[in-house]
Amino acid sequence: MASHKLLVHPPKALLKPLSIPNRLLLGPGPSNLAPRIMAAGGLQIIGPMSKDMYQIMDEIKEGIQYVFQTRNPLTLVISGSAHCALEAALVNVLEPGDSFLVGANGIWGQRAVDIGERMGARVHPMTKDPGGHYTLQEVEEGLAQHKPVLLFLTHGESSTGVLQPLDGFGELCHRYKCLLLVDSVVSVGGTPVYMDQQGIDILYSGSQKALNAPPGTSLISFSDKAKKKMYSRKTKPFSFYLDIKWLANFWGCDDQPRMYHHTIPIISLYSLRESLALIAEQGLENSWRKHREAAAYLHGRLQALGLQLFVKDPALRLPTVTTVAVPAGYDWRDIVSYVMDHFDIEIMGGLGPSTGKVLRIGLLGYNATHENVDRVTEALRAALQHCPKKKL
Repeated sequence: MASHKLLVHPPKALLKPLSIPNRLLLGPGPSNLAPRIMAAGGLQIIGPMSKDMYQIMDEIKEGIQYVFQTRNPLTLVISGSAHCALEAALVNVLEPGDSFLVGANGIWGQRAVDIGERMGARVHPMTKDPGGHYTLQEVEEGLAQHKPVLLFLTHGESSTGVLQPLDGFGELCHRYKCLLLVDSVVSVGGTPVYMDQQGIDILYSGSQKALNAPPGTSLISFSDKAKKKMYSRKTKPFSFYLDIKWLANFWGCDDQPRMYHHTIPIISLYSLRESLALIAEQGLENSWRKHREAAAYLHGRLQALGLQLFVKDPALRLPTVTTVAVPAGYDWRDIVSYVMDHFDIEIMGGLGPSTGKVLRIGLLGYNATHENVDRVTEALRAALQHCPKKKL
């Protein structure tokens, strides 16, 4: 029998049915879910340590190896967003005092700097203005000067729309006895990345971008070189939850009996499994081509409206997230709000160093269609006609 009276009453809002708007998500992620992925989210839960769940986890690992193009045995899912995967990489590889070289040409490099500093690493940012990328020569100068154990690069910088070239960087890092860590959150599934052939030691991505799964899980893989660094560290990682030795065992990566570590997000893993299955059925190269063609169509439609693409070099444009320079005289918030309020389409402004400079339009996975390009460009046309414009 209760010994106290309730002070907090049932919230009135929770006594009403859940209502979700029918909205087209054309920002930098998450993206709308394919029907098959939504259906997976409605399946009954099973035990996290059952043989059936282990089978699903093993299938997910094979799917990650496919989209990453790697044979690394140490490949698994982190129960958390891609921020969690970045933190898992850094907390396991870096020890206090380690030298860490960071390509900071957008918000994700800035986040890597922040996490590295919190861990006590000696962090060396290579800072560039939004829209910049890194050459092999620039990185080699940083490697020679700072002698880092780890280099961070963002393959697809969703805050600026830049696609960072990766060929040659793994080989360069290894000549300087440095590991290469790459953020591919908004690029995997949407543009080519070859983890093994490009010499990437640690690659991570998110579930909710071109892979079209719900947010909340992330994908990560480690080379043998990275595993050796992590397994020979002198200190324990600061995080138990993100300790790769524990996670590797739980995900069946070490050929040892699996031990409980944490309760995994079972329903989210069903959806992730189905998202990887859809890409496997479609074919990775077909997925890359679909995103490339949809982006090219979008670029043409935007330029026909008189809008300017923020990334000038077509070879450096990210096909999954396009950045448009905010047109002169307009407030980007007015444009974003108009498109949402009148068309139920979500696009976004800039993020971090690109705030106020760009509009961001995402064509991710299921949403990468010519029909969606037509819808968003018509919405933008109307916004430019009706939003207030200051005289220059």
